[in-house]
Amino acid sequence: MSRPLDDILVISLEQAVAAPYLSSRLADAGARVIKIERPEGDFARQYDSVVNGQSAYFVWLNRGKESIQLNIKDDQDLRLLKSMIQKADIFIQNLAPGVVNKFGLDCESLREKRPELITVDISGYGESGPFTQMKAYDMLVQSETGLAMVTGSPDEPGRVGVSVCDIAAGMHALVAVLEALYERKTTGIGKSIKSTLFAGMADWMTVPLLHQEYGGKAPGRGGLRHPSIAPYEAFETGDGDKIVISIQNQREWRNLCEIALEAPHLLENPSYRSNEDRVANRDQLHQDISKIFKTMCRQEASERLLKAKVAFGSLNSVEDLSLHPQLERVEVQSPKGPVKLVSSPIKFKDQKEVYGPIPELGEHNDRLRKEFGDAQ
Repeated sequence: MSRPLDDILVISLEQAVAAPYLSSRLADAGARVIKIERPEGDFARQYDSVVNGQSAYFVWLNRGKESIQLNIKDDQDLRLLKSMIQKADIFIQNLAPGVVNKFGLDCESLREKRPELITVDISGYGESGPFTQMKAYDMLVQSETGLAMVTGSPDEPGRVGVSVCDIAAGMHALVAVLEALYERKTTGIGKSIKSTLFAGMADWMTVPLLHQEYGGKAPGRGGLRHPSIAPYEAFETGDGDKIVISIQNQREWRNLCEIALEAPHLLENPSYRSNEDRVANRDQLHQDISKIFKTMCRQEASERLLKAKVAFGSLNSVEDLSLHPQLERVEVQSPKGPVKLVSSPIKFKDQKEVYGPIPELGEHNDRLRKEFGDAQ
């Protein structure tokens, strides 16, 4: 089965999350991805051992890659890496700030010799400005960008429960790589791509930032309440479960009151006339709606909301997600046995989804040294 990137070679000097996210998606699309690991391995291999003795992060982000151990401080290994890059279409790196410059692996040096090369540098804060030399990990950037201050309960800030800053940087880099590959078909020239955790999350923080700069106040932390739409929050049903509803317009508000809640009197309340009114009087609104939901079990509430064509969802646990009827899986081979991963959110009609195996540390050392060493 052919895939879109079958003829693309990617060399990725990577660790942790952001760069491995990018390269794993390129591998999913058919690219040959060679993962360069330090002698002791990508430190994400040691985050935990929950997946048959393997790290959950590593299993998720390293399917379909080849692994070679190289020490770039060793002259012979560095020459081998540069030889690999000279044959590559894409070179990715997310080492600490300034490291690649010491070894001639910066984008300027590499693309001067090979203009068609696409290089991707992923960092915390970029290559200019006062934070250039700052190390950056996901929760630190969640804090720096203000994300933690719009996340959590009214009592205290909170971390988003997955590595959103790393993932955002990897996703933005993926978009840029695909754009650069497309343009190269016409020009024959590659690109130097820069993606940062800070910029990626700052972009996702645009709406709170606009509220701050144009409205004088950023949205506060509301737990499971949307800061500028109401009702858009969680309500407890009579059997103790919680259901989350979202009202986006006046038609949905009418349907909620008349059909789902059978409470047309709420429509007549001047405090709830518009969305801005409902947001201003959110606490009382929550009390009024909660009283009605507590007279129903979750099943009845779901049926009524479905009938009213009101958007809703259950407040599920991760265990609930594991059993969710919409969750699709793909089995991937690993050194410790098969692993069931979440299927890709990207689907192509009539194309079977296949992931390559997860590599052992240095699994392809000998073969890759022979393949690329001959070219030195």
